[in-house]
Amino acid sequence: MSKTVVLYQSKYGATKKYAQWLAEALACDLVETKKANIAQIESYDVIVLGGGVYASGILGFSFLKKYFPRLKTKKIAVFAVGASPYDEKMINAFRTQKFKGEMARIPFYYLRGAWNEEKMTWLDRKLCGMLKKMVAKKDPATYEPWEAALMEANGNYDWTNKEALTPIIDWARQEKPQ
Repeated sequence: MSKTVVLYQSKYGATKKYAQWLAEALACDLVETKKANIAQIESYDVIVLGGGVYASGILGFSFLKKYFPRLKTKKIAVFAVGASPYDEKMINAFRTQKFKGEMARIPFYYLRGAWNEEKMTWLDRKLCGMLKKMVAKKDPATYEPWEAALMEANGNYDWTNKEALTPIIDWARQEKPQ
């Protein structure tokens, strides 16, 4: 039986919720990337890293990138959580940009998270407001899916869905090789 860990970094809670559900479903350890150390993580056979999407990056991904040379023989997957709906074109572009070289073999999953303006920092609210103003200048018929979702987002939404983890759970339970 493989020893599994779910690593995560969450800013507003949606990624943490998914990580907790995943750790529960896999009956495995759950570790925040901020509290993880490489010696501890090297002891696992299966590593699932989850992080929120902010400014075209995945929170916690830097841990994996930094230590990938030490972890590359492990079975690794990454999931990202964002407020935008799933968009194949965006996901493929994201994957191409972030997963280079040997990391290209890592399975990547996207899960829809939440939008809660009350929880956002002042800076995040301001940046989202500025982005909305820029997008509002475009013809709505030309919006990308993320732009349409941004323009519709006002207040609080929670799109988290436990069933969305099924492909990750199935992947984690498969025997190596990936």
